[in-house]
Amino acid sequence: MKDIQYYITPPHQCSYIEGRAARMVFLDPVKRIDTVTLSELSRQGFRRSGDFVYRPECNHCRQCLSARIRVDSFKINSSQQKALKRNKDLRLETRATYHATDVHYQLYERYIRLRHADGDMYPPSREQFEKFLVDSCTNSFFLEMWLGNQLMAVATCDHLDDGISAVYTFFDPSLPQRSLGTFAILQQIEWAKRNQLPYVYLGYWVPSAAKMKYKAQFAALEVLMNGQWTCLPDHLTDQEIAELSKSLGPVDKIIQIY
Repeated sequence: MKDIQYYITPPHQCSYIEGRAARMVFLDPVKRIDTVTLSELSRQGFRRSGDFVYRPECNHCRQCLSARIRVDSFKINSSQQKALKRNKDLRLETRATYHATDVHYQLYERYIRLRHADGDMYPPSREQFEKFLVDSCTNSFFLEMWLGNQLMAVATCDHLDDGISAVYTFFDPSLPQRSLGTFAILQQIEWAKRNQLPYVYLGYWVPSAAKMKYKAQFAALEVLMNGQWTCLPDHLTDQEIAELSKSLGPVDKIIQIY
């Protein structure tokens, strides 16, 4: 850890809160990073995307909270139980990300085009897919969900020494009734439990971002605040989320990007 070099980006448009600027601290890009180092970085709030390991470093905002689920304390709620039942016909398989096929890319492309056409990952491309999810700098795998010969969902995960990191999930966007995103997180929790690992790292939770509201619905959630992992009450209400967001500082102040 002491030999790692860090860099910081210039201010740029925040991906989570409109009108806000963001900066990222990232590691000197390397071809490989061992599981022990990535695990320690994850406990410090870092996240991997492709070959980059990064963490938000915004002087005037503390809204991005690293989040993880305590596997042994997790209790499923009624809506998650329904998602589990709706997908009981799916089978699970795993494979290293570097064994990705055209089937994986086709599902990813369809997902981005139909669910994230307004995002910075649109339009999707094979090169983007490979750099983002296939060409990992660490030990990564796909947790796949199949219906017969049809690939329904893929959760991209990193191995950590205290759990797994949920890097990115993509799924069939034409079947919203299945709640495949929720189902994928439930399967990651089960995978960690079977392998006797205590945590599933969910990446960043931004209380003021509506599209991240789903993360607060998972019980036994911990967030990294002021350098300490803190347990949150289970199944936070909208009011409780708003109060937490307010305690982290204002989200309406526009920060100039220069």
